Amino acid sequence: MGDPVSAEAAEHYRWGEVCDGWHLVRSEGLSVIEERMPAGAREQRHFHTKARQFFYVLEGELTMEVEGGVMRWARGRGWRLLRGSGTRRGTSRGRMFGFW
Repeated sequence: MGDPVSAEAAEHYRWGEVCDGWHLVRSEGLSVIEERMPAGAREQRHFHTKARQFFYVLEGELTMEVEGGVMRWARGRGWRLLRGSGTRRGTSRGRMFGFW
């Protein structure tokens, strides 16, 4: 069994000028990241050709553009993105959110 992890003890990084991320697990086969984006923040549209991604909203609401459609998820919802999907994340409703 491995050591317990938390954002407080994890390696922190900043992205997109206002967003935060914490590497909870960082290995060749698995990366688990908790991230926080302020309301209204957006990332650049991008594609992952190798990574498999799973998102889970910890608080607030997440808006994501995927393959031309817009989806919204509230706290307590998760979903898996297929490899090669073009995505762009953002937040709405003036609240913070986190995801893994």
